Amino acid sequence: MTDLHGSAVATGTGDRSRPRAALPALCATQITSWGIVYYAFPVLNPQINKATGWPVGATTAAFSTALLVSAVTGIRVGRIIDRRGPRAVMTAGSVLGVLSILIVAAAPNLAIFTVGWLFAGMSMAATFYQPAFAALTRWWAPDHIRALTVVTLAGGLASTVFAPVTAALAAHLSWRATYAVLAVVLAAVTIPAHSLALNAPWPPAPQAPAHVTGGADTVARSRPFWLLAAALTLSAFSIYAVVVALVPLLLERGFTTSQAAWALGLGGAGQTLGRTLYATLARRTRPTARTVTLIGLGGLTTAALALVPGPYALLVTLSVAAGMVRGNITLLQATAITDRWGTTHYGRLSGLLAAPATAASALAPFAGAALSAPLGGYPQLFALLAGLSSLASLIALGTAKRLQPDH
Repeated sequence: MTDLHGSAVATGTGDRSRPRAALPALCATQITSWGIVYYAFPVLNPQINKATGWPVGATTAAFSTALLVSAVTGIRVGRIIDRRGPRAVMTAGSVLGVLSILIVAAAPNLAIFTVGWLFAGMSMAATFYQPAFAALTRWWAPDHIRALTVVTLAGGLASTVFAPVTAALAAHLSWRATYAVLAVVLAAVTIPAHSLALNAPWPPAPQAPAHVTGGADTVARSRPFWLLAAALTLSAFSIYAVVVALVPLLLERGFTTSQAAWALGLGGAGQTLGRTLYATLARRTRPTARTVTLIGLGGLTTAALALVPGPYALLVTLSVAAGMVRGNITLLQATAITDRWGTTHYGRLSGLLAAPATAASALAPFAGAALSAPLGGYPQLFALLAGLSSLASLIALGTAKRLQPDH
């Protein structure tokens, strides 16, 4: 069934409509935005350091600052989407993303390079998963898990597509020219997609569930919300530190760089596989049990990587298992608000919930590298990270009664 705008009407959601092109468009823009604004940097950074003489720590810090800016900016972006919809903010974010990459490409010094990444952080907040999740949750609810799964599966291909594309361009062009070409691709794909495909009436916010009293401010100040934010933040810190530290862990255990890279890459494939299982998991578990279980499994796989020295095939299996957990936790965070407080203030609340987790993911690589030496090596670091995940799981367990008052 379609409305006068050519959009498919959502069943069971009153007069809310689902724009037909929104889901495929967001799949394309998530692949492109993540691939160019995020994943191109680790590919190009060695060439940037070699060509400019800028310290690797300084350029990496500029990139990490972008993630911190994204975390803060995402709160405001969520409020805007709640009121006005995703079209304007995601289109503006795409334009800003193109400009930021061009500033990075043309930067004559490290200061301008850092400014470019500050703007990129604002673009991330307006174009990455959080605004896409807010759009799909409002348009697709109550069937939003399917849409969220599809778009995260697409986003998971970003590094698969753009890491080799970026490397191929860098083999023939300077890093500056490579970024310029990628900026053109970013503009060609994301600006028209966000401007045209998200051009559908923004449905009014549905009423909050009966058990939710007060508005967004009341929820955001509540004990359950902050405990959930703490659990997801500790989990995010552990997860992202594990991703970055997996290669040095395997190198420390005597495996080759190629073997370590394959283990990491197959873990990424496990992440995609894990996301395909989330809808089934969501149907069979309650929100708190699902949160406790997935975060706990993250700690369990991290502890196994800390304790198991080999053989290589077993370590690869553990990396894939850890990736599957990561994939599910992405969707766990995307659905955490609707599972507990409905979709009424999804954009704002999800922005608040994601902000500390995003900041933790930005700081985790530095913190992990800094802690490995005083702890005595990467196995000890992984043991510490497993402990953090276990603590996060316990915190999530403590929210059960308040989050689900009718059970």
